[in-house]
Amino acid sequence: MGTYNIGVIPGDGIGPEVIREAVRVLEIVAAQQGFKLNLVDYPYSGEHYLKTKELVPASVIDEWKTQDAILLGAIGHPDVEPGLVERSVILGLRFGLDLYINLRPVKLYAEHLCPIKGKTPADVDMVVVRENTEGLYAQIGGILKRDTPDEVALVNGVYTWKGCERAIRYAFEIAKQRAEMRGKDGRTPCVTLVDKSNAVRPLDIWSRAMAHVAQDFPGIDTDHAYIDAACMWMIKNPEWFDVVVTPNLFGDILTDVGAMIQGGMGIAASGNIHPGQTSMFEPIHGSAPKHAGKNTASPMGAIMAVAMLLDYLGETSGANRIEEAVRQLLASGEIPSLDTRSGISTSQAGDMVIARLEEA
Repeated sequence: MGTYNIGVIPGDGIGPEVIREAVRVLEIVAAQQGFKLNLVDYPYSGEHYLKTKELVPASVIDEWKTQDAILLGAIGHPDVEPGLVERSVILGLRFGLDLYINLRPVKLYAEHLCPIKGKTPADVDMVVVRENTEGLYAQIGGILKRDTPDEVALVNGVYTWKGCERAIRYAFEIAKQRAEMRGKDGRTPCVTLVDKSNAVRPLDIWSRAMAHVAQDFPGIDTDHAYIDAACMWMIKNPEWFDVVVTPNLFGDILTDVGAMIQGGMGIAASGNIHPGQTSMFEPIHGSAPKHAGKNTASPMGAIMAVAMLLDYLGETSGANRIEEAVRQLLASGEIPSLDTRSGISTSQAGDMVIARLEEA
């Protein structure tokens, strides 16, 4: 057991509130599991920009590379140009640290949280692997003749063989791990590629990379769906999916659908990962400024992000204990919903998770 250096970026809106509870949970698990934490706080946010006009300097991105992991709250302030600080912090992390995998578990812990009639936790248990550094998010393009009748906006989607292959290979490795956890009586693992190559033919690079990688994993089935059909099937038949791999933009859309069927944005967490290197973990709900400072936002997404962070660092036992504490609270109905109307405050929810951890 050693010491982990964790960078903490609370961010904007409800970010500081939910990260506060997530850090409390992290500190409790560290004490219970016997490892130490060196938490380094970073101020970068819309609020910080309004006070200082400072975005993330290159020296800080270099410093982030020396951390074991980064925990991010949320970025976005209503008084700052949309996307300005988000690009500085989030894209600074993604591109600066080459976090080429966005890993999004979609897992239902209590049937009453799912808006789809008749679906149970056995039906909603998948992982989405979203390529995280290419596609339309590569930021290649621009605007010509802005604010005139002849204005033209151009954006180029970038898909490299390297980018496709490494994301697909990671998805197959995840499917293999999930199959091993389920044991011999579990279902055959399957990786589903989601794209739109029927309409956007250059996306065929994904299909060819998929066929290439699949040769190295003969025990894993493969499937294919177009993004529009995948959104439909995720709602109609979520049990069809095991591991999904998809380009950047489609993954952004599909995983928000997934968040809804697992109970809402209040439980959803993600990892922005470069395997073997510094990676970043976050709840996906955004800064939600209208709820900021009210102590009503669910911290479960941030707490589950901590579980993902610990699992990535090899602290699997601590990660599993957090997940089980959250599962019990949701399955029992002690936390009846994952929105701001649950009747349970942000700090109370953190207290409840910690109490479960201490009981265990």
